[in-house]
Amino acid sequence: MPVKVLIKGAGDLATGVAYRLHRVGMLVAMTEIPKPTAIRRAVAFAQAVYSGLHTVEGITARRVESLEEIFNSWARGEIPVIVDPEARIRERLKPQVLVDAIMAKRNTGTSINDAPIVIALGPGFTAGIDCHAVVETNRGHYLGRVILEGQAQPNTGIPGEVGGEAERRVLRSPADGLFRPLKEIGEFVEEGETVAEVSGVPVKARISGVLRGILYPGLEVRQGMKVGDVDPRGVREHCFTISDKSLAVAGGVLEAILYLKRLLSIPD
Repeated sequence: MPVKVLIKGAGDLATGVAYRLHRVGMLVAMTEIPKPTAIRRAVAFAQAVYSGLHTVEGITARRVESLEEIFNSWARGEIPVIVDPEARIRERLKPQVLVDAIMAKRNTGTSINDAPIVIALGPGFTAGIDCHAVVETNRGHYLGRVILEGQAQPNTGIPGEVGGEAERRVLRSPADGLFRPLKEIGEFVEEGETVAEVSGVPVKARISGVLRGILYPGLEVRQGMKVGDVDPRGVREHCFTISDKSLAVAGGVLEAILYLKRLLSIPD
């Protein structure tokens, strides 16, 4: 019987994890909030919450509403995504593995007792207390490393560098209000160009490049909130394929599952 995995969150990092685990034959389900705020929507299965279906690199995610629909989606070779902010579906799904990929930089309610194997991504968790393993998400030498005792590197509040740019590549909301994108993911933008509006206030690109991600239209945002991402490398294909960071983290999750399954004698 394939290993059942429940992933909390369906953003781009969570999607990289789901993609890699699905590819090796695990049964993957994901939970999300009613209005996901994923930035890299083209490569985030969270988009299925809005569109019903969303395909990333040949793998399709489907929004489902019940346990029965999860199993039906698995039978079609898909990844089911259910709106369930508290991940209560785990009580009936009974996954062997639970992965907290919410990326809230803090523990929002995950317990080491939630499943036989519990893995968390990034800062905010202590391996051995909140979960069995933490996977490092900070770009650099330790990216993707499995931590069995202690924590991941702390959140610095500074975005990781991409193409020589860090904070300037990030688009932030200039005000509180309703978000309206004016550009599509994959479009090229120039420094100073207006790429979105928040209740009529323009959101301008601080560098030139390709728009790698942008929030879904109509969401309520607050001043300073991340609403988009410009990639200075300018490679349009990167907008529609899973990132190196996501795949590195996914490799750490896969390693952790296989290691802990043997260490803890978890049956199939």
